[in-house]
Amino acid sequence: MPYRICKTIEIENGHMLARHPDNCRFPHGHSRKVELVLEADELDANGMVCDFKAVKEAVGGYLDQFDHALCINTEDPMFETLRQAYGERVIPFEKTDPTTEVLARTFFDACGKLLAEYASRTDAAYHLARGVRLVRVRVWETSSSWAEFENSSSDPSR
Repeated sequence: MPYRICKTIEIENGHMLARHPDNCRFPHGHSRKVELVLEADELDANGMVCDFKAVKEAVGGYLDQFDHALCINTEDPMFETLRQAYGERVIPFEKTDPTTEVLARTFFDACGKLLAEYASRTDAAYHLARGVRLVRVRVWETSSSWAEFENSSSDPSR
């Protein structure tokens, strides 16, 4: 059984769900916790899956772009207006509502790539072995509600 760690990064994030029949179709925000679960078959020379700081260095900048930003479906009638008004703080989701489930998958895919890139760097401040795998991203929407995406493939590079 592999060793696992979890690094949590908190962001303040808004979204609008254009297809929602109720209040979620309006702009609203959440204090989100993004949990990244990584695993390795063996511990590194320091007795760790990896240093938690390596995870933060690898993905922190990417997740920061979602902090104090509004995620919105590009088909929402207000998308262009909001994008013109707030620029990069409005994050487009191509023809899909940025539900917490969609965010979990989006974060999983992007963070998995960023972690792999970080592991291949020779100038990284903290060591991240190539055998370390991102296995799950859980995104908390409220203190009682979360969604997650988990790697179910056998491809260790995901």
